[in-house]
Amino acid sequence: MSIRNLFLLGLITFLSSSCSENTFLVHNGNMPSPEKISQISIGPTRQEVADILGSPSSISCFDGNTWIYMSSTFKKVAFFTPKEIDRNILNINFDNEGKVAEIITYDKDDGKQIKITEQETPTQGHNIGFFKKYFGGVGAYMPISTKDADNNL
Repeated sequence: MSIRNLFLLGLITFLSSSCSENTFLVHNGNMPSPEKISQISIGPTRQEVADILGSPSSISCFDGNTWIYMSSTFKKVAFFTPKEIDRNILNINFDNEGKVAEIITYDKDDGKQIKITEQETPTQGHNIGFFKKYFGGVGAYMPISTKDADNNL
């Protein structure tokens, strides 16, 4: 075999092996097992839910009465965009006394695609000029405080 044929054979082998499908499944979140979820019913307190299910993935920032447990599984193939193959969400709502009032489960089919818009809302005061951007911090950093300088003499 000539060097050229050997090089082409090596190149073809390299390219065909690099196209093999390397699939990775990535799991995110902390969804409790179905056995643990079945132990939760209407009435237990936050502490009892936390003892059974563990810490939630998220707590509602509006009133703190909604705990969310979620998990998702993504399929990754080489450099392509990951594809979500599974999603589970457990939503536990508490009443004002801190007891479970409602338990809702969602899966991937319950989700909706949201179209991202390119529009921007203009705000005042965020247009920084060139000099302010690049030279605005000059003189602001004082590694040695003048208050400590008198004590060091």
